[in-house]
Amino acid sequence: MAENGSPALENLPKVDADLKSQLEQFKPELMKKASTQEKIILPTAEDMKQERQHTELIQGVETFDKEQGLKPTSTAEKGVLPNAEDVAAEKTQQAILKGVEGFDPNNLKHTETQEKIVLPDKEVIESEKGQLKLMEGIETFDPKKLKHAQTQEKNPLPTKEVIDQEKQV
Repeated sequence: MAENGSPALENLPKVDADLKSQLEQFKPELMKKASTQEKIILPTAEDMKQERQHTELIQGVETFDKEQGLKPTSTAEKGVLPNAEDVAAEKTQQAILKGVEGFDPNNLKHTETQEKIVLPDKEVIESEKGQLKLMEGIETFDPKKLKHAQTQEKNPLPTKEVIDQEKQV
């Protein structure tokens, strides 16, 4: 090894002779021209102003002194009492709840329910049959059975002479 701390020539890595000759024959003029674009976007003056304002606000909140910045104030709390209507409504609600809670189903009388089956009379049955026949007729209607009809114009337009006569009058 050499005295200054760098390795001796025989200890250096060996470069292939083919690669060495290519590096010696390299010509930078043969390289393509390339333009570089800077990708770093600097903040605008407005961005800096907003950041400075935000930082000042945060510092102001953190360093706020309650003793200097606040004045003592007395507050009067007013308790609003309910009026007579509110009291009466609340008593009614409480009475209903107590009645429901204290309800005893054993005090009920046993009853038998009678189910009555009401059949429709003849008029209702006939009207339903008529509606069913009408619906069936609409569903089974075949438009191919219709006959072709010629339309006749019954309100003809006035002739030119009639219009001229009306203009003269």
